[in-house]
Amino acid sequence: MRIFYKYLFLLAGLCSVTAQAQMKLKIEELKNIENEPAAVHPVPHPRQLKWQETEFYAFFHYGMNTYTGLEWGNGDEDRSRFAPTAAPNVRQWLEVAKQAGMRGGIAVVKHHDGFCLWPTSTTDHNVTNSGNEYGRAVNVPRDFAKAAKELDMKYGFYISPWDRNSVHYGTDRYVKDVFLRQCAELAKYGTDQFEMWFDGANGGNGYYGGRNTTVNVDRETYYDVPNLRDTVHKVCPDCVLWGVGGEARWIGNEAGWAGQTNWSTENRDYAPEKNGMYGTENGWFWLPGESDAKATNMGWFYHEGESPLSSERLFQMYLETVGRNATLILNIPPNKAGVLPEASVNALVGMGQLVKERLTHDLAVSAKITASETRRAGATRSYDVAHLTDGDKATYWAPNDETLKNTLTLMWDEPKTIRYVELMEHIAKGQRVRSFSIETTIDGEQWSRVAANVETTTIGYKRIVPLNGSTAASYDEGCVAKGIRVHIHDSRACPLLSKIAVY
Repeated sequence: MRIFYKYLFLLAGLCSVTAQAQMKLKIEELKNIENEPAAVHPVPHPRQLKWQETEFYAFFHYGMNTYTGLEWGNGDEDRSRFAPTAAPNVRQWLEVAKQAGMRGGIAVVKHHDGFCLWPTSTTDHNVTNSGNEYGRAVNVPRDFAKAAKELDMKYGFYISPWDRNSVHYGTDRYVKDVFLRQCAELAKYGTDQFEMWFDGANGGNGYYGGRNTTVNVDRETYYDVPNLRDTVHKVCPDCVLWGVGGEARWIGNEAGWAGQTNWSTENRDYAPEKNGMYGTENGWFWLPGESDAKATNMGWFYHEGESPLSSERLFQMYLETVGRNATLILNIPPNKAGVLPEASVNALVGMGQLVKERLTHDLAVSAKITASETRRAGATRSYDVAHLTDGDKATYWAPNDETLKNTLTLMWDEPKTIRYVELMEHIAKGQRVRSFSIETTIDGEQWSRVAANVETTTIGYKRIVPLNGSTAASYDEGCVAKGIRVHIHDSRACPLLSKIAVY
């Protein structure tokens, strides 16, 4: 009888263990009733995701250098030299940017010379001591924020951490009493800023209130970056701090191109000039790239005799930045009257027309799309190929967890003339794709690879592939195809695509 009870006890224990395991499994299933893929870390903060969605925006270098003809003022410029020949028209700047297809703009409000384009309480090196009534009435951050909101555009400010005018630069007092206070002042001009631009240049020779010396600092510790981020984010929760702020990286050049292989992940100790264009696949931080480039043939500030780059050249920059998982911040300098010159306006508007004409008529929406595998649907959502063309960035196509390779096929009833393929990953769950290729067919039977000379490696937020393989001459006669295939050859985890477009 004792043996019987012993076995009965053991059986009850086994049943209990089995029941617990089944219950645990049911709980795990309930946790993921939508069958969502797990994220691949690191992933973007929501503010970084909103920033990336801005894609293409303007840079407006305007200030003391506009009137001195310099690029980097020494900080000893007489304040009266800031003397606009008319009231600066910041609304015109943004109106032109919008016509060019840009979604926002960043205004320089303090460059390395330390001259502030608003009536700040932190220094007398500001517009209130300008040389005429136009200058003394200037308040760029106030007027820029107001115009951006009226035009439904994103906005932000460039403020140089390096100040070649301030006598306090290089001391603890500068960061606490000047720089952080200036950032706080700018934050109050609008809590919906999308980016604050902190130039990487920091330290060197300058006027420094008459010290006329050279000051070198370690920017990570000197600017108290963690406190800087907290100070701004408390007021502007969606504001990404570029450069010194450590939330978006310099793409590594000022020529308007990113690497064809371009990861949004990176390490803090990377060398921008060597690796900014490419990122690091296994980087510890989500640090997406921004490409700053000039739309004119001279400096960042306005110079007499300058000319704009052609609309075609600017379109090429767009393909090589926005089309390579970076954002493009394109500089257009206002002149001494505080407006964008007519030639620059025409070039930018022309560029916007090219983007609209070439990259908006999506042929994928009329194609029959199939995938070699599709993930099992969840309780209320699916991962079907229909999400590739539904225009909703929150939805996406996905295969099963273990599937790192897949093929998406698009077919039309009649042949189409095509030039570009656009792909977008659902990067809220991390960047995944390592390798892909594109093929086309005329008859639906024989397939040929296109853009074979292009590095079809990463996709990221957005990748635009010219099918002739050239960004410089991308809009040729195009290729005629009845179908197109995108082969994903390798991914860090199951690939998630939110969009496929064919133009």
